[in-house]
Amino acid sequence: MQKILVFTDIHIVAQGQSIIGLDPFARFTQGLAHALTRHPDAARIVLCGDLTHRAAPEEYARLRGALADCPLPVSLMLGNHDRRAPFLDAFPEAMRMETGHIQHHADIGTHRLICLDTLDETASDLHSGWLCPVRLDWLEHCLAEADTRPVIVFTHHPPIDTGFAGMDAIGLRNRAEFIARLKAAGNVVQIVSGHVHRTVLGSAGGIPTAILKSPCHQMPMALDAQDTSLSIDEPGAYGLLLLTETGVIFHTEDFTLPPARSATYS
Repeated sequence: MQKILVFTDIHIVAQGQSIIGLDPFARFTQGLAHALTRHPDAARIVLCGDLTHRAAPEEYARLRGALADCPLPVSLMLGNHDRRAPFLDAFPEAMRMETGHIQHHADIGTHRLICLDTLDETASDLHSGWLCPVRLDWLEHCLAEADTRPVIVFTHHPPIDTGFAGMDAIGLRNRAEFIARLKAAGNVVQIVSGHVHRTVLGSAGGIPTAILKSPCHQMPMALDAQDTSLSIDEPGAYGLLLLTETGVIFHTEDFTLPPARSATYS
């Protein structure tokens, strides 16, 4: 069994700033320490986009500092709050395509992880996602190359509607093309996404899809809300994927909850 740790929607801000009174940097470093202490045997950490809140150089520099002593390999992805140029200035070694899109894969044991770049810097609504033909063709090649390996695909923008009206309006616009490529390959066993700031489980074209909430601020359970900035101080979380010979298991850990004593019962 292999373990993969997943964080999404970190939203690092500049020193002294906050989001709804919460410090995203403190929340992320708390969550990272929690995860590394409990799962030092994890094979990799995946950061599923919205690494920063305003894509400012200082924000990316703070993230780099937070990851400086991380003993595990880290896959960095981009979301709608990110921008490629300042990201690459801070992380010039980041794995990416020749076109500059932040896409890569990693083989972990018998599984393949594929991390996609759904950022559309020219989106008229500023926040929806898109996978251009170049990125989709790269995905198709990567899936074919995986052959019979079970594949987990990571995206920032989820390829499903969630019932949250505002967030669904800024989802992955060409999800049908994306799902068609996955189904044609036949080896994708799990999709993992972020963006919504809430834990949501569903399926995309029959493929299990898990959306993970943020280590910082969350989307309240207000399905009809149109304001995508609507946020609430609920427990922060990270994800834990268990890759086994028989499938993929998805856990979430609410790391900001106060410690509780375990007890047995009869």
